[in-house]
Amino acid sequence: MMQKIQGENFMETLKSGSDALFILLGAIMVLAMHAGFAFLELGTVRKKNQVNALVKILVDFAVSTIAYFFIGYSIAYGVNFFSGAELLAEKNGYELVKFFFLLTFAAAIPAIISGGIAERAKFNPQLIATFILVGFIYPFFEGIAWNQHYGIQAWIKEFTGEEFHDFAGSVVVHAVGGWIALPAIILLGARRGRYTKEGQISAHPPSSIPFLALGAWILAVGWFGFNVMSAQTIDKISGLVAMNSLMAMVGGTLAAWVVGRNDPGFTYNGPLAGLVAVCAGSDLMHPMGALFVGLVAGGLFVYMFTLVQNRWKIDDVLGVWPLHGLCGLWGGLAAGIFGTKAFGGIGGVTFTGQLIGSALGVGIALAGGIVVYGTLKAVLGIRMSQEEEFEGADLSVHRISSTPDREPNW
Repeated sequence: MMQKIQGENFMETLKSGSDALFILLGAIMVLAMHAGFAFLELGTVRKKNQVNALVKILVDFAVSTIAYFFIGYSIAYGVNFFSGAELLAEKNGYELVKFFFLLTFAAAIPAIISGGIAERAKFNPQLIATFILVGFIYPFFEGIAWNQHYGIQAWIKEFTGEEFHDFAGSVVVHAVGGWIALPAIILLGARRGRYTKEGQISAHPPSSIPFLALGAWILAVGWFGFNVMSAQTIDKISGLVAMNSLMAMVGGTLAAWVVGRNDPGFTYNGPLAGLVAVCAGSDLMHPMGALFVGLVAGGLFVYMFTLVQNRWKIDDVLGVWPLHGLCGLWGGLAAGIFGTKAFGGIGGVTFTGQLIGSALGVGIALAGGIVVYGTLKAVLGIRMSQEEEFEGADLSVHRISSTPDREPNW
């Protein structure tokens, strides 16, 4: 009898230890994605704003951690860290590592917004926005989608037959980030000199295609932790999620390459568009469905990026609204199509349920973005002065350029 109890205890410890390691590896992979965000932005902005992109992503992550640790995580999951370390370390500290994993998702919100408002946003007001968004607005919807808050999921199930399903955050993370960014970009206005009075567009080419490509590669690799490790425990891991992520990534790449006419900026954002879109239904779809979802996302990104910049004259520097906002929304809806058994999926999802959940996420994000950035604009101002913008954020904010103007003689 004693041996049986010891055996059960050993298996329990092994299971909790394996789960903690599993989700820790996921957290580390998604943490690495923030380096991807930084290099993607660094490569896309002009040379005089490269240092700013690097510093902003890192400090945003630090502020996000404080906001999520003290406020956001409690709002989303009702869990706080105000007990003794002995209690926190139970089950190999699994709950602590789970927080780390979910924090890396929450911190993606300011990292997404950062790309849209690049080259002209004030540094400190953006940190205030980060704190409010990660501390209050993101976890408000996260709790609804992933923790049954306010009975909304139960109502969706009663109304449509199934709950709103977002396995790895097409809507909860990406669409929310992209739709918060849209009002921020519009309230900021275009970069000076981007559009002339005659309505002409002044080209602002990427400063470094190699760095842009490096950022996209880091994001793509880390994304397999973002999606696969969303299972959160090792017994729920599914190779289907990895395969679907791969197929959507490839689909997005090919579509962006073709529709973007071999433009390297579009080609390297293609895999990201496919991965954004597949997050929601990656545990339900057939790989061929995931491929189609990726193809649509890649084409959608290129088409909408061009439309937003050239026709609508909204200066979204990295195209975060098309990439995260629209492809994330497409992903939420696509889970309700290709996740169903009729399209070769596993089922347990309805299009109407996905539509309601996705629309709710977009609505909360849009309202949150308008309130936060509208208030900051009125109270503090969110845009650099004309002189600061002309000089570049590297020198005006950080007092250093990415490379010296001349090499020292010694």
